[in-house]
Amino acid sequence: MTAATIPFGKPMLAEDAFDAVRSVLESGILVHGKITEAFEQAFADRIGVKHAVAVSSCTAGLHLVHFCRGIGPGDRVAVPAMTHVATAHAVELAGAKPLFIDVEASTGNMDATLLAKAVEDGAKLAAVMPVHYLGLPCDMDAINEAATAAGAYVLEDCALAVDATYKGRKAGGLGLAGAFSFYPVKHMTSIEGGMVTTDDGDLAAAIRKRRAFSYNRALGERTRPGIYDVDALGYNYRMSEVEAAVGLSQLSHLDGFQETRARNDAILRDGLAELSELTIFPDSHGQARSSHYCFNIVLPRDGSLPRDRVVDFLKAKGVGTSVHYPSAVPMFEYYRTKYGYRPGQFPVAEWLGEQTVSLPVAPHVSESDARYIVDCVRDAIQTVKRG
Repeated sequence: MTAATIPFGKPMLAEDAFDAVRSVLESGILVHGKITEAFEQAFADRIGVKHAVAVSSCTAGLHLVHFCRGIGPGDRVAVPAMTHVATAHAVELAGAKPLFIDVEASTGNMDATLLAKAVEDGAKLAAVMPVHYLGLPCDMDAINEAATAAGAYVLEDCALAVDATYKGRKAGGLGLAGAFSFYPVKHMTSIEGGMVTTDDGDLAAAIRKRRAFSYNRALGERTRPGIYDVDALGYNYRMSEVEAAVGLSQLSHLDGFQETRARNDAILRDGLAELSELTIFPDSHGQARSSHYCFNIVLPRDGSLPRDRVVDFLKAKGVGTSVHYPSAVPMFEYYRTKYGYRPGQFPVAEWLGEQTVSLPVAPHVSESDARYIVDCVRDAIQTVKRG
């Protein structure tokens, strides 16, 4: 095998997606159409919530929830220190301030004990944003309890958690709202885009309005073309009909995608479990069940296995990798400079940022590919150890 033989991610688009896109293009209705509505309903049904609102990205969805709930200057929002920077950016975009909480060494999820302690110590929170790291749901009972004690709402970042479950309920229905990502290499794609899920009808209505400039009349509600009023601030965060058509196609194939991810995860888990040098997060924890977005190996804290050397070895063997994520968010320059964070304040998140390697398990990875990845990782560890 040669370099890039097995990429970390690859969108899997079936022929029906191409047919659906062509149909939308031929219709001449590219936004504000029935395909988006159908996608929203199908996704809501899949997650088991009353409402799903399609948006331009997961980040847009997170921002819209805060915006519609009136979060702004003077408010604080709890965010895990290990996540994609978009989680914290959504807080900053709302004008609020993130309160970073370190994560569990056993799962990479927000440490609910540290969150509860912050609340007990007097932290004033308007919202809590648990991130289901790599698709394994957080301890949502503890997080919801801490949020309730603080008088805060819970907004789940479900970017990697389509179909993940907690106590049999799907992520995206475990708090006030959830936001999903349909970036090309996620569990499913709509080319680009996202979805907000909620059982709160008022919130769903507010998001629908504010994702499109806060027009007081939707396109189909206008008695005269082009005539409307604007009675609130809004954004251009809508999803196109083309994206929704691709999303609907992906939903029809999602069961198969998820089965392949689970199979590949199991192969990597079984094949690498005995390597004492690696920390491997569980695919289930208590009553949480993962969506198997990717398979992370975490190298030793002491740096005895340099990540760059392991990644370079795998690349030379044709195994694509990624990193989730390259830094604890408070250590990124923007947050470090603005708030004065220093190394050592978030030890677990900092370790993960420095020593995590993400391996592919997505549907483009065949069973033989997964076994090859196991062999390559084992060889990489031994080769790097020998120096």
